[in-house]
Amino acid sequence: MNELYSIGDVARRTGLSVSAIRFYADKGVVTPTGLTDGGFRLYDVHAIARLELVRTLRDLGAGLDDIRRVLAAETTLHDLAVTHLRLVEDRLRQFRARRAVLRTIVRQHTTTEQVSLMRKLVSMSDDDRDRLVDRFWDFVTDGLDVHPGYVERLYSLRPHLPEEPSTEQLEAWIELAEIVQDEEFRTALRDFFHRTFGTEQGRLLASPEMMARIERHRTLLLEARASQQAGVSSDSPQARDIAERVAAGSAELVAAMTGEYDVGRARRGIVEFDGNGEAAQRMAAVTGLKLLTRYQSLVATVNGTPEPDPERAAAVREWMAAALRQGA
Repeated sequence: MNELYSIGDVARRTGLSVSAIRFYADKGVVTPTGLTDGGFRLYDVHAIARLELVRTLRDLGAGLDDIRRVLAAETTLHDLAVTHLRLVEDRLRQFRARRAVLRTIVRQHTTTEQVSLMRKLVSMSDDDRDRLVDRFWDFVTDGLDVHPGYVERLYSLRPHLPEEPSTEQLEAWIELAEIVQDEEFRTALRDFFHRTFGTEQGRLLASPEMMARIERHRTLLLEARASQQAGVSSDSPQARDIAERVAAGSAELVAAMTGEYDVGRARRGIVEFDGNGEAAQRMAAVTGLKLLTRYQSLVATVNGTPEPDPERAAAVREWMAAALRQGA
């Protein structure tokens, strides 16, 4: 025999309030299985199971019409879940964007106009972001007399905000979008590029041949960093071999620019490396280089790629210096 339960028992079993159960009955979502002689609602186990499903779907944000269609088998639970998952993910993106704007407001003195701008920035489409970055590099490279391949390389330094960005990525994008529209930033970076590549030596530095050499040297430095982080001892033959190849690569870069190959000088440059970072600080003091580094760092954060780490680079250089000293 199908046992029937009073509305009070159903409320205890489902966690719903008595008034909620009555509401769903009155709306035709889950009607009572029967009534007592006194007119009180009674529910069987099937009706209770339906009420438990209703509670779950309501907790997930489903509306009454959607729930009715599921219970009437006019739509599947899977299809309803797909629809609501899409809605939930959209809301999550909106909340991440709001959190990024709010955190930025808390960190800095933000005007009403800036708040509106930040909200617009986080809502940009991929095409809008690309156009913004293109306009920035159009301005910075206007009149720059270098190989077109180098200009293309600069244009490739662009943010690609993921479909579900973290708050940190959104905050980095807000800052990046603001600085690429800042006239002072744009002008200072353009002046830096024109000064750096406005000479014959500078144009040579931006040539495809030199860019290929620089990329090969970067690969050597990445190998050194991986070995140092893996715990390879600086007094090992492996460390000495890597350090020697880095020194040779440095000498080749200088020779390509000056015509003078001096691997001994390159070794001394590594061995006498300033572990306190004074040389790095002097380089960072160059305004244009600081601006470019900041741009690259923000792009790395947005794209979820490793950022430049001066302290890590210094540790690798010291590791190579120790390796070369051991072999001296």
